[in-house]
Amino acid sequence: MEILTLLAFAGFLGFTHAFEGDHLVAISALVTKREKTVLALKDGVFWGLGHTSTILLIGIVIILGKVTFLEGNFGYLEALVGVMLIVLGAHRLYKVTQFQQNHQHSHIIDHSHKHHLAYGVGLVHGLAGSGAMVLLVMTEIKEPVSSIVYLLIFGLGSVLGMLVASSLFSMPFSKTLSLDVRLKTALTLLSALLCMGFGSFVLYENLL
Repeated sequence: MEILTLLAFAGFLGFTHAFEGDHLVAISALVTKREKTVLALKDGVFWGLGHTSTILLIGIVIILGKVTFLEGNFGYLEALVGVMLIVLGAHRLYKVTQFQQNHQHSHIIDHSHKHHLAYGVGLVHGLAGSGAMVLLVMTEIKEPVSSIVYLLIFGLGSVLGMLVASSLFSMPFSKTLSLDVRLKTALTLLSALLCMGFGSFVLYENLL
C-alpha cells in the first residue's frame, strides 16, 4: 500500500514539475511558432517524452548499475539548461527580427509537423533534474524495479503537465483566435526575451 501511495505521488509530482519556471519559458518559446493548437500540444508531449527519456535512462544506469552520481555535478547540468534557454530564446528573437524586416508570416510560424526541437529541449531539462530525482527515489524506495516504475510514472505525469501548459500558452497563437499579427509578434518577442533572461539567471546562479 505504501508503494502504491508513492507511485500515485510520483504522477502528481511529475505533473506539477512540468510547471516549473524554466520549463514554462521553454515551452512558451516553442509554441509561439505554432499556428495550429494540435502542433503545439504535440510539442508539449514531445518535450515530456524527451524529459522522461533522460530521467529514465540515467535512472536505470544509476539504480541497476550502482553508479555513483556526485551531487556537485548538478550545478553544471542546471547551467546547461541555462545555455539551452538562451539559445532557444535567441533563435526565436532572430525569427521575429526576420519577420519585422521582411514582413513574411512564415518567419515566425512553423507549419512543420516535426517536433525534434521540443524533444531535444525536454532531453536537456531531464538531464538537469535526473540526478536529484534518482537520488530522491533511491532514498524512499529500495527495490530497483519499483524505483524505475516510480521514475516512469513521474515522467508520464510530466508529459500530462506539459500537455496542459502547451495548450494554455498556444491559445494566443491559434487560428481560432483572431489576434492582430503585430500582437502575436509582440508576444513572441516577449517570450523570447523571457527565455533568454531566465536562462541567463539560471546560468549565473549555477556558475557564479
